[in-house]
Amino acid sequence: MKIVKIIVLVLLVVFVGIQFVSTARNQSDSTPKTDFMLVNDVPKDIKNKLEISCYDCHSNNTAYPWYNKVQPVAWLMENHIKNGKEELNFNEWADYSDRRKKSKLKSIISQVRDDEMPLGSYTLIHKNASFSEDDKKKVITWLTQLKDNL
Repeated sequence: MKIVKIIVLVLLVVFVGIQFVSTARNQSDSTPKTDFMLVNDVPKDIKNKLEISCYDCHSNNTAYPWYNKVQPVAWLMENHIKNGKEELNFNEWADYSDRRKKSKLKSIISQVRDDEMPLGSYTLIHKNASFSEDDKKKVITWLTQLKDNL
């Protein structure tokens, strides 16, 4: 029983200690001119859905929840955001070549259609980020038209 108390105490000390290790914040005060929403004529309902479902991880401005201050959750979120922005950053859309834009649009369409994006771990907490069948149909139709017009 004494060993269990020691292990719990050590884990508690480690947990408290890691709370003092900060993470980088993915926040910006402005929207760049290269942003997807600014360079494309995005219908309002699709714009809102993409912002709610995609922009936290795929832009330079994340809306952080309260639990982002708790480690190791903050590290996991930072890693998801970093990986998401490496794959696609909506704020840098106008800087992409047409070929890359088409590729990204094809990928977005496929991942939304197959329920791969947004991630299940994200929609578990952010229920409004999930795509209904109607949302998926609208977004996929609009993104397909955008891709075909590039």
